Amino acid sequence: MTTILLVEDAVDLAQVVVRELEAAGYEALHAADGLAALEMYAGCAPDLVILDWMLPKLDGLEVLRQIRQSASGAVPVLMLTARDEEVDRVIGLEVGADDYLTKPFGMRELIARVRALLRRIERVQQVLEADRVDADASISYGPLVLEPEAYRATLDGKLLDLTRTEFGLLHLLLRNPGRAFSRTYLLDMVWGETFVAGDRSADNAVLRLRKKLGDWGEAIETVWGVGYRLRRDE
Repeated sequence: MTTILLVEDAVDLAQVVVRELEAAGYEALHAADGLAALEMYAGCAPDLVILDWMLPKLDGLEVLRQIRQSASGAVPVLMLTARDEEVDRVIGLEVGADDYLTKPFGMRELIARVRALLRRIERVQQVLEADRVDADASISYGPLVLEPEAYRATLDGKLLDLTRTEFGLLHLLLRNPGRAFSRTYLLDMVWGETFVAGDRSADNAVLRLRKKLGDWGEAIETVWGVGYRLRRDE
């Protein structure tokens, strides 16, 4: 059964969310503060984390940073927050959140977001498996090395801290240098979702990936009116 860790200090809200998650067929665990969340995360290895921004003892952003630095840090994370400023959403996404839901929210929307995130991750794994010619073969692009079997990416020998979505996106680009991918295709192949006008998921993911690649991020080129491609000449 899929296990979801809910990190939320508002007890009444947490009880409702846990009930709805369980009704949807998931195993739901609850932590009421940041420190308890990290302990529970290390012990249960959840398939998805629903993480409140404002938490006692350790705030949500720091919890997210520590999750991303852990060995199992590729778990999808949905952030909950009462903060609705664009800069706050950008900060959350740049730290490594996969999705963002502003309070107050409806339970139907929450469950829909959870299902969408889990589908994205499943789709990434399917794409990686289907396109992998040799499961043990690594892919090199200049100083960038991707090891699909080990789920590991390094740049100049240093480990890159990538989310599952970022890893799937980079893997797709590295397998097809010089090929332009539309946002529609990226959302379908990497996220497993239908493109909706105004959806910035692909753009935000490329922005974060470029930042993590440093100077080599420039190798991911914008194809105006289409989408993105990896420069063929490394």
